[in-house]
Amino acid sequence: MILDYEPGDKVVNPSNKEWGIGQVQSIIKEKVTVNFENVGKKVINTKNIELIKIND
Repeated sequence: MILDYEPGDKVVNPSNKEWGIGQVQSIIKEKVTVNFENVGKKVINTKNIELIKIND
C-alpha cells in the first residue's frame, strides 16, 4: 500500500467529519498521526480508516 500523505498535509476523516480538519504529523508504515482541530492527536491505521487529503 502506498500512502499519498506527507507531514504537513491537511486531511479529513470522512467517517468522523466532526473531528474537523487535521494536519499529518508523522507516518510510520500504515499508521498516520494526525492532529485534528476538534479532537487533538489521533493515530490512524490506514488499513481501517481512509483519510481524504485536502488541497489548499
